[in-house]
This record gives sequence, C-alpha cells and structure tokens, in this order.
Amino acid sequence: MAAADELAFHEFEEATNLLAETPDAATTSRTDQLTPQGHVAVAVGLGAEDEVEENDKTSLLQEEKQQPGFWTFDYYQSFFDVDTSQVLDRIKGSLLPRPGHNFVRHHLRNRPDLYGPFWICATLAFVLAITGNLTLVLAQRKDPSIHYSPQFHKVTVAGITIYCYAWLVPLALWGFLRWRKGVRERMGPYTFLETVCVYGYSLFVFIPTVVLWLIPVPWLQWLFGALALALSASGLVFTLWPVVREDTRLVAAVLLSAVVLLHALLAVGCKFYFFQPLPLEHIAPPPQAISLSPNTLLASTSPRTMVT
Repeated sequence: MAAADELAFHEFEEATNLLAETPDAATTSRTDQLTPQGHVAVAVGLGAEDEVEENDKTSLLQEEKQQPGFWTFDYYQSFFDVDTSQVLDRIKGSLLPRPGHNFVRHHLRNRPDLYGPFWICATLAFVLAITGNLTLVLAQRKDPSIHYSPQFHKVTVAGITIYCYAWLVPLALWGFLRWRKGVRERMGPYTFLETVCVYGYSLFVFIPTVVLWLIPVPWLQWLFGALALALSASGLVFTLWPVVREDTRLVAAVLLSAVVLLHALLAVGCKFYFFQPLPLEHIAPPPQAISLSPNTLLASTSPRTMVT
C-alpha cells in the first residue's frame, strides 16, 4: 500500500506541474474512466485551439454581416479581383464557342468580373477610332488628291456606342428574362453582372477583326466581319439557350433572333461608319480647264494693226 500511495502521489505531483506550465489547459476527471492500475486519468484539453476556432467563427460571421453596400468602392472592387489566367481563360472561351459548353458555368463559375469587359470595350473603341483614321491616311498615300484631317470625334462616338451596347442590351435582356421567370417558374436567368460579363467577352473577337479591316479589299473585309460575327453571336446563343429553352418555342426563337440581330447591327454599323467610302469633302476637286470663247481666241491670235 505504501508503494501504491507513493506512486499516486508522484502522478498527482506530475499533473500539478503540467497544469502549472499550461494554465489555459482544461482538465477533466471522470470516475468511470480508470486506468488498468486504478489510477484516475487526467485529460489535458486543447483549450487554446478551441478558443482560436471560436474566434475564427466569430470573425467569419462578422464579415458576413458587414458586407459593403453597393454605393461603396469596396463593393465594386470585388468584381475587379481577377488574375491574368482567369481573364485569358474567359477570352479563350469566348473565341471558341461550342454547343453544350456554357460560358457562364464553365468559365465564370459564379464569379463574374468587370475587369475584362471594361478593358475589352475600351480597347475596341480605341482600335475602331484609330483604324478609321488610318484608313484615310492609307487612302491619301494611294491617291494624293485625297485631303486628310484627323477625326478625333470618332473616339467619342466609338466609346459611347460600345459601352452603351455592352451595358444597355444586357440590362434589357436581364430584365426580360426576370419578367419571363415570373411567367415560367422553371426559368433561372443569369444575374445582371453575369449577363454583362458574357456580352463584354463576346466583343473581344472584333478587336483583331477591326485591325484586319485595314486590308483594302472589300470582299475580304466582309469575310472577316462575317466570321467574327458568327463566333461572337454563337457564343451568346449557346450561353443563353439553357435559360430560354424552358420558355415557349416562339419566345425563345424571337429572343435569340433579337440577340443575333442586335449583334449584327453593331458590327455592320461600325463597318459602315468607321470604314465608309471617303466623303466628297475629303476629295480634292480635279483641275478644271478654263474655257475660252471663239472671239477671245481669234483676238489673241490675230496680228495687231499699226495705225499711222
């Protein structure tokens, strides 16, 4: 008995020292859990880790509650939080559309961004204005009679046109799909930012196409434009089809036809406005021959008579 009491005293002393070293540790003692020798098992809990875990949960709940409002800069900053690989992947997806491949589900993954659409629209507007001016410069080198003056207003026209199209058309489409969702409960439309993102990336294919329009071959220009329009419009149709197929066939056909028609009007309108034939005021008039009357010609050729 003396040996057993001495052993229990040493174990109790070790437990006391352990608790003194870790004062934050939690100790539990259960009478029904005994060691084979009949000694009380002292369990040292990880109280510090539990406290850290509770603090993490509390901070996460506070972050969820303190979401920034849409009028603040922090709210929109999240839509520009993308890296280069994500933007390149989404551009690649817009250039290579295929049936059954949804751009929103496979590339956006519930994380739409405004960084790509913003800079794509800005680049397209500047490229349109620059190439439109370069067309006149190349025409002047080919024909010196053409008078060229910089047309800076094309930058403003291109910017307003592209940005209005990339925002107003998705807004109208999103509103229509939201309205149809109330009529057809099975329809699940995309969010407004997802719709803007799809339209923004669909315009990227027109940037190299506009540069190729500098080639002064009309049929080649129209060929490049038709290919770009087919790629861009097909990407929109393949993305919108999973949403509109739940509606009636008539509504789905009219909606997709309107999407393609508006896309075609944008492409054709830019082609005619920025790459239109030279207006008359930019062409110098040809030199006109001075017409003289027969009496004037006879008077100038007849010899002068001397009066004496």
